[in-house]
Amino acid sequence: MSLRIFNSLSKSIEHFTPLREGQVSMYVCGMTVYDFCHIGHARSMIAFDIVQRWFKVLGFKVNFVRNITDIDDKIIRRSVENGETIRSLTDRMIAALQDDSKRLNIEEPNAQPRATDYVPQMVSMIETLLSNGLAYRAGQDVNFSVRKFPGYGKLSGKSLDELHAGERVAVLDGKDDPLDFVLWKGGKESEPEEAKWEAPFGLGRPGWHIECSAMSCALLGESFDLHGGGADLQFPHHENEIAQSEGANHKAMAKYWMHNGFVNVDNEKMSKSLGNFFTIREVLEVFDAETLRFFVVRSHYRSPLNYSDVHLNDARASLKRLYTALDTVKPTNIPLSQIDWANPYAKRFKEAMNEDFATPEAVSVLFDLASEVNKTKDTQLSGLLKALGGCLGILESSPEAFLKAGATLTEQDIEQQIQARAQAKKDKNFALADEIRKSLLDQGIVLKDSASGTTWEQLH
Repeated sequence: MSLRIFNSLSKSIEHFTPLREGQVSMYVCGMTVYDFCHIGHARSMIAFDIVQRWFKVLGFKVNFVRNITDIDDKIIRRSVENGETIRSLTDRMIAALQDDSKRLNIEEPNAQPRATDYVPQMVSMIETLLSNGLAYRAGQDVNFSVRKFPGYGKLSGKSLDELHAGERVAVLDGKDDPLDFVLWKGGKESEPEEAKWEAPFGLGRPGWHIECSAMSCALLGESFDLHGGGADLQFPHHENEIAQSEGANHKAMAKYWMHNGFVNVDNEKMSKSLGNFFTIREVLEVFDAETLRFFVVRSHYRSPLNYSDVHLNDARASLKRLYTALDTVKPTNIPLSQIDWANPYAKRFKEAMNEDFATPEAVSVLFDLASEVNKTKDTQLSGLLKALGGCLGILESSPEAFLKAGATLTEQDIEQQIQARAQAKKDKNFALADEIRKSLLDQGIVLKDSASGTTWEQLH
């Protein structure tokens, strides 16, 4: 069975066929480094880390680029607020990003370009758009003329008329049309000099959208296989990238587009105004990094992800079941390249991953395999469990260390698990409810359901 991917551009599942046989070129929008990464960033990093890992498992040579936006209005504002240079702020935040990434077991992309290193390429692309009539000068700014690009809206499915209907036409700020977007921002006297570059159209800096178009083109070519990012970037950022890149190069920018789902916190959208905004490092003060990764992995990348302490505790308990199997039956070492895909468990795992990276089904196979390991005490099967986990970037720690770190199960932990199980039943997610019950049983906790609710007792 070949790999199938949901393509956001066609809105359908498609068989993956790379532009060049045996090779995959992929670009994923990275972080704007004015602050620490939050759990929404963690989801995107983990989702596309798994994508590139699976491409490698399938035998592709992967060229993976994830950019860093290190010049932007928010960055300028934050540097002024902090009383530090832009470079000092962005260097500090990039170091924190790399630390978060390493802790989450994210494999380093082949390239992590900083936007400020590609300003000449951005200027060149803007000049091309000006010369072919898709861009125009407005004072010291240069804007893209959305109505002059015939395919605008093909990724988001939004028509220009729909967009205009929802647009409050206020001051146009020199734009011919309120939907036009900026390619080059003229520098302001109040802004630091390090935020300005010389260009044929005046002193200033690039707009956000042109950064990704220029960097992807410079590092992957005018056309590449896959472009990814969070669902919030689909419009307008990715829509604008397509308009710029295809308007300048007259070629399809990316063949496949992938978008990971939003993160909610306790069923509410994560936002600073609601006070439910968590950075990765804040979460890792309470939960270990592999638990956070596993929590993300066991949800499908396109589904909304509901973050809560209850769900993290459940993820920890579930992961403990897998590590207990590895601790009980010491695994034979099986490198990823030597996995026997004819094995029934490996075959099911591969089928799940080849169907749009269906990690929930793949994780379900791991639990079935762990049960078989506990029954048969087969070291080869234990080795297969560890190897398949490695495809997802989990089960790579020492079982002894993992189990020792989470040895104590408090009464609060148990009550949270019971709440999670009750919610799963309410949601008719009976597989998860059963998984929680089994997880607690493995830890010596027996649940007893009655008309008045669920109680528990500890096995001795």
